Amino acid sequence: MFKNYIKIAWRNLIKDKTFTGLNILGLSIAFAAAILLSIASVYELSFDNFHENKDRLFISYFVSQKPNGAKATITQPLAMAPTLKEEVPGVKYTSRYREAYNLVKKGEKELLLDVAFLDNDYFKMFSFPIRYGTKNNPLEHQNSVVVTAESAKKIFGEINVVGKAIDIQMGGQLKPFVVSAVLKNLPENTNDKFNIAVSIENMRDYQENLSEWGNRNHHVYVQLENGVAVTDFEKNAQEFTNLHFKGDIEDAERDGAQPNAEGNFKKLKLMPITDWHFVKVKNHLFEVSKSYPYLIFGIGMLIILIASVNFINMSIARSTKRLKEIGMRKTLGAAKSQLFIQFWAESVFIFLTSAIIGLLISLLIADPFQSLFRIPAEFSTIVNPSMILGFLLILAIITLIAGGYPALLLSKLKTIQSLKGKLDMSGKNRLRNVLMVFQFSIAILLVTGTLVLWQQLHYMQNKNLGFNKEQVIAFPLNGKKSARESLKLLRNELQDNPNIVNISGADNILGIDATGSRFESQMGFEYQGRNINTNVLAVDYDYIKTLDLKLKEGRDFNRNFATDSLSLIINESMAKLLQEEEPLNKMIPIGGNRNYKIIGVLKDYNFQDLNREIAPLTISVDPNWDLYYAYLKVAPNTASQSYDAIEKAWANIEPNAEFAASFLDENIDRTFRIEKRLTSMITSGSIIAIVLSCIGLFAMSILVVTQRTKEIGVRKIVGAGVTNITLLLTKDFLILVGIAFVIATPIAWYFTNEWLQNYVFRIELSIWFFIAAGVLSLLIAVATISFRTVKAALQNPVKSLRTE
Repeated sequence: MFKNYIKIAWRNLIKDKTFTGLNILGLSIAFAAAILLSIASVYELSFDNFHENKDRLFISYFVSQKPNGAKATITQPLAMAPTLKEEVPGVKYTSRYREAYNLVKKGEKELLLDVAFLDNDYFKMFSFPIRYGTKNNPLEHQNSVVVTAESAKKIFGEINVVGKAIDIQMGGQLKPFVVSAVLKNLPENTNDKFNIAVSIENMRDYQENLSEWGNRNHHVYVQLENGVAVTDFEKNAQEFTNLHFKGDIEDAERDGAQPNAEGNFKKLKLMPITDWHFVKVKNHLFEVSKSYPYLIFGIGMLIILIASVNFINMSIARSTKRLKEIGMRKTLGAAKSQLFIQFWAESVFIFLTSAIIGLLISLLIADPFQSLFRIPAEFSTIVNPSMILGFLLILAIITLIAGGYPALLLSKLKTIQSLKGKLDMSGKNRLRNVLMVFQFSIAILLVTGTLVLWQQLHYMQNKNLGFNKEQVIAFPLNGKKSARESLKLLRNELQDNPNIVNISGADNILGIDATGSRFESQMGFEYQGRNINTNVLAVDYDYIKTLDLKLKEGRDFNRNFATDSLSLIINESMAKLLQEEEPLNKMIPIGGNRNYKIIGVLKDYNFQDLNREIAPLTISVDPNWDLYYAYLKVAPNTASQSYDAIEKAWANIEPNAEFAASFLDENIDRTFRIEKRLTSMITSGSIIAIVLSCIGLFAMSILVVTQRTKEIGVRKIVGAGVTNITLLLTKDFLILVGIAFVIATPIAWYFTNEWLQNYVFRIELSIWFFIAAGVLSLLIAVATISFRTVKAALQNPVKSLRTE
């Protein structure tokens, strides 16, 4: 019996090659897109999920009550982690963590590598497998260093390098270290991506800052004991917070801050490490948002949904061709269940064939897909039994619904109506129309989202950030010489080059540099009875000129004024925070016991991401503050030759150091990685959705033309023109697209408006986005339908009248 079902299904599918081909084409594209998008979604959701203790691993942060509301901070004082482990019950391990790029030297080889400063317990908490060397306490000694296999290959030319020595630049001087362990290469889906790791005790001024609870410069990871809930920890940690942050709490109460719902002014909280990848800062608080990976997965499911709608529509529309077959089989004694199985078997065959072809397509284009959307992980590491089971379950559900519904309708047809070959299709046409409106609504929604995303991305990439990003080259000062000495030598090397306009330096980078680095430095102090927090930037002279920053009032730093080493320039946001009508010449006790005088106020510029408000900023040229980056402004239209000249000059100064330079516009562009990836994926999804909708529309136009062939012939004989006949055949479809536009527009407006709220600097939603999406969809629909209807309208009416 089963064999007969397969045979009959195969004959019916082969007999109608056009519709079978269109169904398999549409479903194969949909499955391929859905598989790739699902894998991308799973990859995004997999960050730090591979750790054995992931359910008990957290990153700590404080929520502090301020006069202007609550504020979350992630950086912690050096003494906190060991004290927390000692005083708060339920804590098994703690580890401090800070990353920095340091010079690593082996013989004549010098490399700038990402160094993690952490505690020995870190490797007990996190599941980063150790390939060679000490597994229990790899950082037991202060001069021990742990390297990844990839870094070992770079430094030594081999992987098993346990016991070998290297020099790492710490605090301006090279210090010897011995390799105690070699890690396997860190997976891409982790937030901690260091090259080498050393004990946090090697941090500059470690001992001096160990008793300073107000100096915060690193993260603290916490592993709780089995059975200890986060709420229990946070409750137990309140006494710890009240004791060690008593000064902060008293200052908040004095400044007029309101306590939280529990009556506290400062609360230590924990966030699962699996959520840390998805954190955004909104209204000064941390917000976990996984909308991005779920949106990607949702687009994949919508694409399959559109293809399934096509299948249902075409199956129902083709039912008129099989009425006599159904009537005859019922007359011969076929039961409804047998007919259902027969028609459903045809659907299963189409869906299984499409799924296999879609899987093959996804495997063939996996590498280009990874490159286009910057998904670095190998798909084989993401695909697992649960994911395969999920795919098979989704396939079964889709096949049951999309294939089973038309099969159920056909099996329920009455025998006499079937034998007559006539059937009232009004109800089925209404269903067809609803489904077509549904799929075009999805397509218009995706097209609108694509247009808004592209415009927002274009706006961010071209917004005036308040500084010169096109003509400024920046690179890390990663040599053996001190940063200020390197800058002095760089000026000497390039002083006769007319293409080099200005040279300066800073301790931070704008955007994300070529090494993937970005840092933030903050400092707090008391001013006129209030606590003030500001971002701090150490710079060299000519920084403002190099970046073309605009002074609102006051003056720039001047080498001829010796007192400028104890002077500051602040931005407008900092001036507002100080609440001074005339901030110039005011003294600020920043950086310990020394007072600094404000000599200038800069106009606000975007020194952070565009999804954040411009924060207070304080700039200093104090020679005691380290610099890490060189900034060079070059003459217009001299990018290539200036870059080469700077690279050559740096090679003369530091012949063994890496030259990792980039233009600031490239650095800024790297901050838009998520937006660019999301925009590309939604654009691809929109194109696929439109293509699939057009496949369905094209198939339906073929059926409509076939059913109305004689009508077309009669109308041509009585004088109807090609235009009239084409309009007659297309108007019903165009009305459906119009209805879809009316339905999709308010939904698109709501979702795009909500997404734009994530950005402080954003475009204004315009009606033209939605009109453009509707017109584009309408034009594509007209082009698709006209291909078949115009051909039918041009056909010889005699031939049309002879058609049975």
